[in-house]
Amino acid sequence: MNDKVLIAEDDLRQAEVLRMYLRAEGYEVFVVHDGRAAIDTVRRLRPQLLVLDVMMPKVDGLDVARVLRQETSMPMLMLTARTSEDDLLLGLDLGADDYMTKPYSPRELTARIRTLLRRVQRAAPQEDGVLRAGRITVDPVRHEVRTGGRLVDCTPGEFTVLATMAAEPGRVFTRQQLLERTRGWDTMPTARTIDMYIMNLRKKLEADPRRPKHLTTVHGIGYKMTADPADDTWATPAPAPATDGG
Repeated sequence: MNDKVLIAEDDLRQAEVLRMYLRAEGYEVFVVHDGRAAIDTVRRLRPQLLVLDVMMPKVDGLDVARVLRQETSMPMLMLTARTSEDDLLLGLDLGADDYMTKPYSPRELTARIRTLLRRVQRAAPQEDGVLRAGRITVDPVRHEVRTGGRLVDCTPGEFTVLATMAAEPGRVFTRQQLLERTRGWDTMPTARTIDMYIMNLRKKLEADPRRPKHLTTVHGIGYKMTADPADDTWATPAPAPATDGG
């Protein structure tokens, strides 16, 4: 069955161009032109992905993302004419998985959609519940992290950050999103806390922590995990001491 993609875009011409490109890629495409219709259509059709314009009538795209993220983990790619860093961070914090600023290339947008859908397929839960990203495995039940088969000692905060990112390789997480996941593991959590967790994880997992290839920084936004199953550059260090009291 072809993946269903919903386009929520009030510019009729742009919507039709996207419909043409996505249909040529084999997707089943649906189009709506306001935020209220986007929410209703997602609830009715359960598409595999939503392309969501920020500035739409009735309900704007940010509110659509806020509502839908409480109901579904479906990937959302946000389109915006707003180019300030604060606007982009807000969209990501509300649950968007990716964004493109206008004007954009329909071919690039189609490629981003393919990437998001592949990521969702790769992130499907394993039968044993273990998260796998390249040579790293995260076992939420046993609370264990291994790289190349070797057990790696992680504090509770580090484990939570790593498990969050390993569940969705390739997704960009803002510091605020990671901070929300780790509340309770640090007495005074801040964005700097997340930076510390990432720094410690790089020391434990990267072959060269100064030049990370897997726990990478997306400047101005946050962090993402990149994991190629064929890549052999994860480190296999001896267990390191805890650093956050956990």
